[in-house]
Amino acid sequence: MPALIFLKECDSTNDEILKFLDASKEETQALYTFNQTQGKGQYGNSWECNDNVNLAFTISFPAEQYETHLHLFNFRTALLLADFLANMTKTRIDIKWPNDIIINNKKVSGILTEKKSVSETPYFIIGIGLNILQENFEQLPKAGSILTQTGLRLNPDEVAHLLFEYLTEHLKKAISNKELFGRINQKLFRKDRISVFELNGLRQNGIIKNVDENGFLWIDLENDGLKKFYNKEIELLY
Repeated sequence: MPALIFLKECDSTNDEILKFLDASKEETQALYTFNQTQGKGQYGNSWECNDNVNLAFTISFPAEQYETHLHLFNFRTALLLADFLANMTKTRIDIKWPNDIIINNKKVSGILTEKKSVSETPYFIIGIGLNILQENFEQLPKAGSILTQTGLRLNPDEVAHLLFEYLTEHLKKAISNKELFGRINQKLFRKDRISVFELNGLRQNGIIKNVDENGFLWIDLENDGLKKFYNKEIELLY
């Protein structure tokens, strides 16, 4: 049976799990910590994990079991995490393209999905950073936690175990691309609302229209019209 491993401290759960995959016969592995010192985000960004208040969690699956692309697995994880948090908090959860989870306009979670080979076996490595009990975000004005955004004071260890059970069960269930992106677009942050974007160093208004099945975000821009973007090609400033 897959096991969930607790680490008192580690540099990065996405890096640390590779050691267990190499030594274990289990196809699925997961680990978590409340003290991650060198957390990673998408495209070289960092993810801060304050000691004992936030969760750094990584789960891995053999990629050969899933006939899908990395970006599709990322969106699948984002949708499941949004559903998990909605069930737990009874609060609306939004997905900020492509990999952030938003509660009441604040980022509470980010996802880093990687594909790596261990002993010639390819794995999807899913890293999740989740702010649970942190209260001070003076240096991160767009960030929040479950506590600050919902008032719920959850037990981080319990959240880790429930998340493990939820992902282990639901990631194995088949879902069509049409259903996946249909549900992503239902939860898409600031969809059909006028927002401010930065493109090539210039700011302009635009309206997010949808995410397509290739993972591109379509935005109707004030100056440039309807265009599609991949991650980091445009920045949503709100």
